[in-house]
Amino acid sequence: MEKKLNFEGKVLAFSSYKPKEGQEEALMNLVEKHLPTLRELGLATDKQNYIAKSGDGRILEIFEWASADAITAAHRHPAVSDIWEKMTLVADFLPMSTLPEANEPFCSFEMLK
Repeated sequence: MEKKLNFEGKVLAFSSYKPKEGQEEALMNLVEKHLPTLRELGLATDKQNYIAKSGDGRILEIFEWASADAITAAHRHPAVSDIWEKMTLVADFLPMSTLPEANEPFCSFEMLK
């Protein structure tokens, strides 16, 4: 029997955080709290996530949102807003297109988790 996978409504997220000077550890602590919080609230799936580092020191977080509506709900939830607000104090959120690796057809990053 063929197993059919249902990806309807799921959204893959790629986030890029550039730690401010001396703030990499603080950023990593927040990144490690981010996804568990989203999952507890039912906003992210339990699928494997990845945390990696780019050549210019950015932390990349890759995970799956439960739905497009979950993204909207996250922007309204105080627990998520609290984490995001703290993240802005220790990192800049930069577009993926500005990664040095984005110029390559096959990007490679250092795996952190």
